[in-house]
Amino acid sequence: MLGRPGTAVRGNRVSAAGMLLAVVATLLDQQIVSYSWIAAGILLGGMIGAIAAVRVPMTSMPEFVALFNGTGGLASLLVGWAAFHNGAGRYLEVPWGDIAVPVIATFLSVLIGGVTFTGSLLAYAKLAERIDGKPVLFAGQQIVNALVLLGVLAAGVVFVINPDAPAAEYAFYATIALAFVFGVLATIPIGGADMPVVISLLNSYSGLAACAAGFVIGNTVLIVSGSLVGASGIILTSIMCKAMNRSLSNVLFSGFGSAEAGGGSGADQGEARALTAQDAYYILEAAHSVVFVPGYGMAVAQAQHVVRELAEHLEANGAEVKFAIHPVAGRMPGHMNVLLAEADVPYEQLVEMDDVNRQMESVDVCIVIGANDVVNPAAREDESSPIYGMPIINVDFSHTVFVLKRSMASGFAGIQNPLFFKENTRMIFGDAKATVTALVSEFKAN
Repeated sequence: MLGRPGTAVRGNRVSAAGMLLAVVATLLDQQIVSYSWIAAGILLGGMIGAIAAVRVPMTSMPEFVALFNGTGGLASLLVGWAAFHNGAGRYLEVPWGDIAVPVIATFLSVLIGGVTFTGSLLAYAKLAERIDGKPVLFAGQQIVNALVLLGVLAAGVVFVINPDAPAAEYAFYATIALAFVFGVLATIPIGGADMPVVISLLNSYSGLAACAAGFVIGNTVLIVSGSLVGASGIILTSIMCKAMNRSLSNVLFSGFGSAEAGGGSGADQGEARALTAQDAYYILEAAHSVVFVPGYGMAVAQAQHVVRELAEHLEANGAEVKFAIHPVAGRMPGHMNVLLAEADVPYEQLVEMDDVNRQMESVDVCIVIGANDVVNPAAREDESSPIYGMPIINVDFSHTVFVLKRSMASGFAGIQNPLFFKENTRMIFGDAKATVTALVSEFKAN
């Protein structure tokens, strides 16, 4: 059910019901110490979740997901910490072979949970623009990372060999501190253009941390659910890296979007041609096929509802309408799909990049709304461009391209877009929602 958009909602409901059943079964276990603490946690967590669900806008979902990942990592860390606190001094009572799995799982739960927690908080700060979203690189960064990893490895060896030794306690808390530091170090070199991959990867980390926590407390449901989240996150991360034609190590360590990685042709590329919404209407009114290409700018402008209304007018006028979704459009995996679903855009109109590219030469008009890097032909034409080789939606192959933007500013990748200066491209400057609303008004008036 989760593999198809039409049945995904039902699949999610079935999954939620199954998880509720597992939670209730766990709470009925006789080893539960205090139902009062559980009730307090449910009440407090439910209130926070309800308030967040009501107040957080759809445009903030990427940073909201980042916070979810972070809290998941912190929860796993706390499970590991509680297990160590309760088991300290008693590990020697049983053979090491019998405690090896929970001891190693305890170490991994605090390590992965700590990295996920601080990495997710930093991702949230970048996505919410609380801090600069550009990559942060400094001299000796790789050496510092290597030293932190060596410290983690050494602390892990000391802790796992003899968790009851006095040095093990120092090693345990050193692991937590180093995990926090490494979460920050692993996220600061990553820029806004790579944030969808980071969110997916941190989601995978939170699942792996939960899986380790499941081994710590011997909870099968937690092991299975954590494994599913971890595996699906890794698969999604791999798909997104493939969509950008980059390796995961390149995403994590290249500092893509920094001044050093800027590159690309700086030559004069000509003059962009501006068009008014009223003039754009006459072209759309005669179009037989129209493809919308949404990006984060559509989310910022909250234009998804008027875009759906414009699509309905185009269809009523006899045009075939599709929405082309690039795998890394927006700021988190599936961001555009969620926004369009919120606006009740039919699933059948959503097409993937490879499918729509095969039809692009027969498309009359492509409307690019707030997307920039995913339609940049430099990825196909300019070998000096930092995004060269990245698969894009070939909107420039269509007969006419409308680009809805506030200005000529570059996207997350920080590079100029030759699309803006092509013969068949017209720029429509202004707020995307206001522009699309004006187009809708023209259809209504005529």
